[in-house]
Amino acid sequence: NEASLELSIVIDSCMSKASLTLPSRHSTAAQVSAFTGRRGDFRRKSTFAPPHRSRRAPATAAMGGKMNDTGPVVKDLVLIGGGHSHVYVLKMLGMNKLPGVRVTLVAKEVNTPYSGMLPGHIAGHYTWDECHVDLRPLCTFAGHRLIHDEAVSIDLENKRVILKGRPSISYDALSIDIGITPAKAVQGASDFTTPVKPIYGFGERWEAILDRVLTTSTQTRVAVVGGGAGGVELALAMQHRLQAELEKAGQSADRADFKLITRGTLMPTHASSIRKTFLDIFHDRGIEVIEGDGVESVLKGELVLSSGRKVPADECIWCTQAAPQGWPGDAGLETDDGFIKVSPTMESTSHPGVFAAGDVASVVGHPRPKAGVFAVRQGPPLHDNLRRYLLGEKLVDFSPQKVFLGLISTGSKHAMASYGSVSFGGASSTGAMLWKWKDRIDRKWMKMYQEMPVMESPVPDVSEVALASGPATIAALQAVPMRCGGCGAKVGASVLSRVMARLNIPTRPEVEVGLDQPDDAAVITVPPGMVAVHTVDFFRSFVDDPYIFGQVAVVHALGDCWAMGAEPHAVLAVAQVPYGLESQVEDELWQMMSGATAVLEEVGCALAGGHSCEGAELALGFSVHGVAKRENLMKKGGMKPGQVLIVTKPIGTGTLFAADMRAKAEGRWVTKALDSMRQPSAVAAQLLVEHGAKACTDVTGFGLLGHLVEMCKGANLAAVLDLDEIPVLDGAEECLKMGITSSLQPANFRLSRAVANQDGIANNPRYPLIYDPQTAGGMLATVPKENADACIEALRQAGYPSTCRIGEIIENLPAVATAPEQVVFVQDAKNQFSATGESKERVRPIDLNNCDTGACEIPISKRQKSK
Repeated sequence: NEASLELSIVIDSCMSKASLTLPSRHSTAAQVSAFTGRRGDFRRKSTFAPPHRSRRAPATAAMGGKMNDTGPVVKDLVLIGGGHSHVYVLKMLGMNKLPGVRVTLVAKEVNTPYSGMLPGHIAGHYTWDECHVDLRPLCTFAGHRLIHDEAVSIDLENKRVILKGRPSISYDALSIDIGITPAKAVQGASDFTTPVKPIYGFGERWEAILDRVLTTSTQTRVAVVGGGAGGVELALAMQHRLQAELEKAGQSADRADFKLITRGTLMPTHASSIRKTFLDIFHDRGIEVIEGDGVESVLKGELVLSSGRKVPADECIWCTQAAPQGWPGDAGLETDDGFIKVSPTMESTSHPGVFAAGDVASVVGHPRPKAGVFAVRQGPPLHDNLRRYLLGEKLVDFSPQKVFLGLISTGSKHAMASYGSVSFGGASSTGAMLWKWKDRIDRKWMKMYQEMPVMESPVPDVSEVALASGPATIAALQAVPMRCGGCGAKVGASVLSRVMARLNIPTRPEVEVGLDQPDDAAVITVPPGMVAVHTVDFFRSFVDDPYIFGQVAVVHALGDCWAMGAEPHAVLAVAQVPYGLESQVEDELWQMMSGATAVLEEVGCALAGGHSCEGAELALGFSVHGVAKRENLMKKGGMKPGQVLIVTKPIGTGTLFAADMRAKAEGRWVTKALDSMRQPSAVAAQLLVEHGAKACTDVTGFGLLGHLVEMCKGANLAAVLDLDEIPVLDGAEECLKMGITSSLQPANFRLSRAVANQDGIANNPRYPLIYDPQTAGGMLATVPKENADACIEALRQAGYPSTCRIGEIIENLPAVATAPEQVVFVQDAKNQFSATGESKERVRPIDLNNCDTGACEIPISKRQKSK
């Protein structure tokens, strides 16, 4: 609720011409020491500001913005929470890596709010994106792992972080920056108030309040409980926004009545002149301030104060003194009134190697208010001491400033400056100038974490033979390091046995010989009246979270079986983990296979065996054994004219993860994409069979069009594809606008020869998405027209909300077709397929071996799995 930057940065934002040169990985020890201040007393560097970021960086960085790997993992540094201190640590550990250290961020939310801009967001001055740091691009740029989950405890003895929704992870060094929660000791506060803390969800809660107020016609009474700077700023910001929204809706701005209630005096930690100025502002704005009369209980629509006074309140905003989260103390860390007790080095007083910063920490000998300015200032010393700990060096004390500059907003674009006993500004021209100053400071801080520098691409060694082969060959070789990842040496026996012992391995009665009685091969019974369905898939990891990758990999592999209408009974796994220390290899393999077995257990499929090895990168594949009744089999060639084309998941994973590799994709886009990719299609396939589907495939590497063409050629039919109706993942179109596509996109695009109206539809910005390669995509199926609506509704109710009707099957070639392979008409609002759009020429079997995609290399007469 203050400007959240120390005075030195404030001065820097107005006067700075200086720049700071960051050491590269090739810097000398003396240069690195000079940068980090390791040989001096860090207390002399208390005004250390985040560095000015150059647009160019050392050539050691990888293409597209992602920093280089630093070899085998020796130590794991885990950061819990994406608070103000940790975002600085993440950035600096990416810019100046520690070889052998893997950094993992565990974050409940992938977008962390900046507290200094929250009141401005509430007032309507900033958008949601402008005041949130997207942690995924930051971690991608820096080469860190991001685990989107909530930490709920720590196993301090075994050095493991316990997570809410997945297996625990190990650490060698740990830092905690999780913020605080609302203190609701008052009766009824938990049930009838809207808490400000934790702030990452307050913006959404405030929008819900706005909707409630704007959809009623009666007087709305709003009470803000808490008289600190945060309560003052929020009360003024909410009134400003609410009045503006009411006027915009043609309603009276007086329909919202505000009160601020505090147990003590208003803004007790600030100068008396600040208090007087804000009391005047509240009076002028028509907000009643109730001082010295705290809330004793909260009822529905009413607050009961200590004096016995009852205050009507339709909406109550709870902005009182916040409390620490309880789990760090419950885990065994020494605490001070619930806050993690740390020494001036930011290290736990009870457990070496565990650090804490921000509101959750209590620094021995340096008590300070829970304000964003202190969390920001703790970033540099925390980063420095984490490096020191990992390098085995002596930690350095940090002394936070006692007096800090606060720029406190007034709802409108005005602010008050508070520095010790000095204050000025308010609803005046000076206050307007201070707002612009604060705005510049806040935007500068955000820019450091929202805009990653463009890194130079590495120049791989090129042989003389390649040079002589021409530019096309050289370009192909240089693209190898950034090939998209979507589409030996055995692991030691002791490591493998420990991993298998920790896994919850699913099984089935049909598996006669499996992992419960290891042998040279698995033995699986095919039930009477069933046919066996076999498929295989394997690819390297495209995400930095092995658990999530394990889930996606198994869903992708099982998709072929589901698409045939079969039930997968057992899989054999082929797992590759990066070279490293034995403990690191074990944990990586366990995390990946835990994700895979969680999905296998969910869908009732056994893990019957497999093979593991070490390699350059994480990779996973499965050989799948399934069974089906012959009459229920769905085949690519089973389409009939007049049937409706249905897809069950949105597309766009190829372009999204190509952008993610370049730190260009927003975290919430990637999160939604991963949620879609991890969703099994078992129920979807069953519902398709129940509604009469006889033709189906899963949408994967060849893209939506590639797989549709396979179906058309298999059935000797054509299709109309409705581009406007295809469900698309959030962010996919934005990534296309940035010019980012998957490395497989050019090969898939060669199949454009199958589109009859290529010239008419190519300018639609969505058009490239039908060539976008998918990982763990949905089911693409046809159902009888009379069953289509019921089928779509059933799929949506079953948890596939993006299911859509995206086209229909026709018997003859489109009338505009000029070649026999043009079997698809792609329509949109401007290019409609009419009833007279079919020619009289029937689709006939065509050999597409020359399409160069690999999608149709097997002759039509042998329509089997071709991936």
